[in-house]
Amino acid sequence: MIATAESASDASRGIERLARWAPALLITAGLAVRLISAYSKFLNADEAMHYLLSVQPSFAETYRASLGTAHPPLLIILLHYWGMISRTEFFLRLPSVLAGTAAGWFLYAWLRDRADRATATIALGLFVFSPALIYTSAEVRQYALLLCFMCATLYLQERALAKNSTAFMFASGLTLYLALLTHYCALIFAVSVAIYALLRMWTTRPGRLILAWIFVQLGGIAIGIFLWETHISIIRHRPLTQDVAESYLRNSLFHPGRENVFAFIARSNLRLFHFFFSQGAISVVGVVLFLAGIAMLFAARDVAGRVPRSGARSLGALLLLPFAINCAAAVAGLYPYGGTRHNAYLAVFAMPAVAIPIARWRPRWAWSKPIAVAAALAICNFAVNPAGAYIKPKNQKRKLLIEAVRYLRTSAPAGSVVLTDYESGLLLSYYLCDRDITHSGEPSGSFYLSQCGEYESASVLPRLWIFRAETFPTQVNELARSVHSAQQVWLFQAGFIVDREPGFQTLLGQYGCDRPRKFGANVIVCRINPGVQPAG
Repeated sequence: MIATAESASDASRGIERLARWAPALLITAGLAVRLISAYSKFLNADEAMHYLLSVQPSFAETYRASLGTAHPPLLIILLHYWGMISRTEFFLRLPSVLAGTAAGWFLYAWLRDRADRATATIALGLFVFSPALIYTSAEVRQYALLLCFMCATLYLQERALAKNSTAFMFASGLTLYLALLTHYCALIFAVSVAIYALLRMWTTRPGRLILAWIFVQLGGIAIGIFLWETHISIIRHRPLTQDVAESYLRNSLFHPGRENVFAFIARSNLRLFHFFFSQGAISVVGVVLFLAGIAMLFAARDVAGRVPRSGARSLGALLLLPFAINCAAAVAGLYPYGGTRHNAYLAVFAMPAVAIPIARWRPRWAWSKPIAVAAALAICNFAVNPAGAYIKPKNQKRKLLIEAVRYLRTSAPAGSVVLTDYESGLLLSYYLCDRDITHSGEPSGSFYLSQCGEYESASVLPRLWIFRAETFPTQVNELARSVHSAQQVWLFQAGFIVDREPGFQTLLGQYGCDRPRKFGANVIVCRINPGVQPAG
């Protein structure tokens, strides 16, 4: 009996030591994983596009270029100045790496103050080792910055409410504005945190703090109106926006008359948690734990003995509101809801809710909890089964694309025409041409014809996006009329769906490319004969 008690005491002390050091260890490990990912991979098409748009002569022209994207201008403007220092993949990704890591710390600090250290630590672990968030935090995209600004807003607003501090409230307003200027899903976040703050201030009615909160909301509304007038109202009617909604975001928007709304909501929630955890079984567990966490908050008298019932319910409302608003927006056809990066921001609310029942779990063996969480995250990261567009790390190694470009340089003589689709043209612009060949040049049928170093390039128009087996023969016939008979034509293709185009790659054989040179599963280079008429 004495030995058993001593063992239990030793285990308890071990858990306490782990709890003290866990946040710092998790943050450090999360940073290391993101740095490795950012260093080892070649840019994907969206990353290359963001960088190319930022390479403009002035701030004004950079801002105008950002209006061609589906996002607010902050990232493109940041890259305009950041890229002046270095244009390497790793350096361009560094702001995302740092922001994605900082988001984890702000999330932990907010939950530590709002709930308890155990819940905060578990949520931090889930957040920094979510495969989807690791991936998005090592890319030249908006999501890591967005997560950082959102988590900072929650932390600063919590400090403002706890200390009745107008300074902290205005600081939270600043980070909220930065989130709004980073991604449009921040509009959903802004509504959610505004309602949450009202619920928190309803009983105490701190006069000066309410006034500061009103000023913050007015500033957010002003930014929203500005973005609507200068950007949203314009891009929502563009053909490319409609094409995106009908292609890879199709399953994330409700289609009345074609599907049941309740089936759409259930499927979308499962797809969302599959996106977070990249594993089917664990994503289902995640949904169950999330619902249990929300139910505990609405039913509980307190949270870990620290937050009164009204506070627990307001926290439950905050964690649930963004899901409800985003889901309603998807049903209305306004914003996607499902298993894509566009909903990465919901991890800020999902992970705390999932962490609540885990924190309350009291296993007989003290080490069971951390081991179970670590094992689940290990499965998620080492047995990735993503739901959306994804390039396996082994196929996105930077050296693969460098070798592909080197092969093209040594195989294609000067003056050759390099044929690419839009997605591949973005990568070619960065790695070979040193200029954007995808948004400018001489229009010719389905292509922009541009100069690419010592080569000429033919890049498919942005609205066409990728090569398709059913349209490729027509496009090649168009190209054949634009090139000289003495010019060689080389096809370069790289991106998310190259490894899922067996029909197109079979068709290439009829153009003399029966054995394309492959660099991993997502990059191919080969010479084609555009004068051939394919059979059938």
